Amino acid sequence: MSRVTGTDTQSSETHTADSHELIRVLGARENNLKDVSIEIPKRRLTVFTGISGSGKSSLVFDTIAAESQRLINETYSAFVQGFMPTLARPEVDVLEGLTTAIIVDQQRMGSDPRSTVGTATDANAMLRILFSRLGEPHIGPPSAYSFNTASVRASGGITVERGAEKTKTVKATFNRTGGMCTRCEGRGSVSDIDLTQLYDDSKSLAEGAFTIPGWKSDSQWTVQVYAQSGFVDPDKPIRQYTKKELQAFLYGEPVKVKVNGVNLTYEGLIPKIQKSFLSKDKEAMQPHIRAFVERAVTFTTCPECDGTRLSEGARNSKYAGISIADACAMEIRDLAEWVRGIDEPSVAPLLTALQQTLDSFVEIGLGYLALDRPSGTLSGGEAQRVKMIRHLGSSLTDVTYVFDEPTIGLHPHDIQRMNDLLLRLRDKGNTVLVVEHKPETIAIADHVVDLGPGAGTAGGTVCFEGTVEGLRTGGTITGRHFDDRSSLKEDTRKPTGALEIRGASTHNLQDVDVDIPLGVLTVLTGVAGSGKSSLVHGSIPAGENVVSVDQTPIRGSRRSNPATYTGLLEPIRKAFAKANGVKPALFSANSEGACPTCNGAGVIYTDLAMMAGVASTCEDCGGKRFDASVLEYRFGGRDISEVLAMSVTEAEEFFGTGEARTPAAHTILGRLADVGLGYLTLGQPLTTLSGGERQRLKLATHMADKGGIYVLDEPTTGLHLADVEQLLGLLDRLVDSGKSVIVVEHHQAVMAHADWIIDLGPGAGHDGGRIVFEGTPADLVAARSTLTAEHLAAYVDA
Repeated sequence: MSRVTGTDTQSSETHTADSHELIRVLGARENNLKDVSIEIPKRRLTVFTGISGSGKSSLVFDTIAAESQRLINETYSAFVQGFMPTLARPEVDVLEGLTTAIIVDQQRMGSDPRSTVGTATDANAMLRILFSRLGEPHIGPPSAYSFNTASVRASGGITVERGAEKTKTVKATFNRTGGMCTRCEGRGSVSDIDLTQLYDDSKSLAEGAFTIPGWKSDSQWTVQVYAQSGFVDPDKPIRQYTKKELQAFLYGEPVKVKVNGVNLTYEGLIPKIQKSFLSKDKEAMQPHIRAFVERAVTFTTCPECDGTRLSEGARNSKYAGISIADACAMEIRDLAEWVRGIDEPSVAPLLTALQQTLDSFVEIGLGYLALDRPSGTLSGGEAQRVKMIRHLGSSLTDVTYVFDEPTIGLHPHDIQRMNDLLLRLRDKGNTVLVVEHKPETIAIADHVVDLGPGAGTAGGTVCFEGTVEGLRTGGTITGRHFDDRSSLKEDTRKPTGALEIRGASTHNLQDVDVDIPLGVLTVLTGVAGSGKSSLVHGSIPAGENVVSVDQTPIRGSRRSNPATYTGLLEPIRKAFAKANGVKPALFSANSEGACPTCNGAGVIYTDLAMMAGVASTCEDCGGKRFDASVLEYRFGGRDISEVLAMSVTEAEEFFGTGEARTPAAHTILGRLADVGLGYLTLGQPLTTLSGGERQRLKLATHMADKGGIYVLDEPTTGLHLADVEQLLGLLDRLVDSGKSVIVVEHHQAVMAHADWIIDLGPGAGHDGGRIVFEGTPADLVAARSTLTAEHLAAYVDA
């Protein structure tokens, strides 16, 4: 039998399957996108850029990635979909050529106290198996080495049915060996209440001994319960209480007592405080209550496990003299070397997998972390890179990786390493989509999509598509600013004083002594992991004079907006109420003025079980969120819904002059404009803001604080090249108004603009934690003695 091997008509032509080389987007209208249509090449690195608020995230995350995930979810059974988040179809006409999307975003990892770098990856699970096989003495299965698993012992009777036999009770016992420390319950720290913050023990209850907010000795019922309970003498100073009186005062069990003829419940002060204050969400408390809680509650390292979170058995089970607690406390690069030296054929596959995971940490520039580092303490950039680890060794190809500013938190020295990782993912046959502002990363793109031309309603269109060289000459805002370079300051400000830090040893700081000059713009820099945040947040004493704007995300539901978050709505409501002679609550969509049909949401949400829910505009209020009667009240010729639809720039003009002049509102709007958020509408939901916009919104609210020292953690996060100049102007205005500004920053433009630079290093982890340079930017460039100096010199010379 012969085989026919004639040439096929398609052998010299492209196979039909190879014709799907593009992701096609037609008519995208999500958020501020204006009917955007683009074609994105597959298996290439495409960078999306444009000024903040131009629509990058709306196109990449809310349209392309969201639809990919929705389509994948639809492949599961209806039963499984019932347990998954429901995703609505994006506002777009056509999306073709999509592949599976893997999103690596800036979202910080959960701040659960039980979550660590090791538990967030597979490293801890593999280490637990390793020690359960090799550890001596042997204490049990992998769960015996887990600080999230408690030991359980139980015995009793269970009911058993056996065939035709009658049901009978059988005695059974159950044991589970866990590795959790019983004292701190696997948290590594124990909380303690500082009694000196609760009362003044030199006074009696009758003299007003309590220093708890809201506890007045004369009329407050809670105080009267203690004074008239009969357990203590209300006229005796607390320090003179007997042991029995103090026990009843602090830890007494709940019991009914009669106060002024009324039956009330008495219980000890400590459990009372825990129920009244500590069981509530700290973020939702009033500022003075939150300040009290932060003063009164102290967290100390667990004395029993010494902060390792583990039981005594887990700490004593060792291999080659190392326990699992020791292994998790090592820097990951040191742990990788230790694992590499283990020669045990019985666990060879496990060692190979563990080695690959640890090597990925080192390769991605996180070798300075330890596996026991709480995941909530990672910066946005560190969290994003930890999420990348599971994808580095993946065998998957032809998938779409979506990154949200992967260079955040990276020193210029580390950006090249990140670029290499992005190119590696592309070279394996994947489509890589990156939202980015840094020119170093834009420069390696195969394809660039520039959105704009402005922000908010002035953006949402594609200004440029093509190569990097085309972008440079394309005339767009990004193209014009692509090769911008800030020059070094010729005249630096003279400090008016110094903030002394002595013996700083938080995390990897090595007994650092430094004087941070006041009255000037000081920039702290150094490679990722060198100790910058530890120095600023762990060593600068937090007081009324220090205003810290860190990277923690701001909270907010879809009912929250810039007006509610900044407190702007308060003077606006009062102005409307005064002008119309009605209550201010009428002008709140979350209170009395809400449309009764949609409860002030503006839309009606219809839950369709496992299918995507539908949000339709409320027919009664037309999406305005307010009751029709409220919209009849006007101020300056506008109703409240029209005011909330204004941009910050429009509202600043509206409330600045004429009959609508409202100084309190105008001041807040001026701060929002100062931080570059003039394009935001006052009623825009916080959930639609990008990470950079949220941080600048937080900065705007803190500008009202009365502190003399501002500490900013990477304020250029999410800022376009064109916006950095505006930020520098804002920092200058803060300093010129008499403030001291301390900035943790990697952006060379901010370094060049500084009056004083403090460079930490020389490396990360135990290779860092030291001051390697102090002086002016010009001195740093002239010395060229550190990694920062080399990169700053290359930047200003370019």
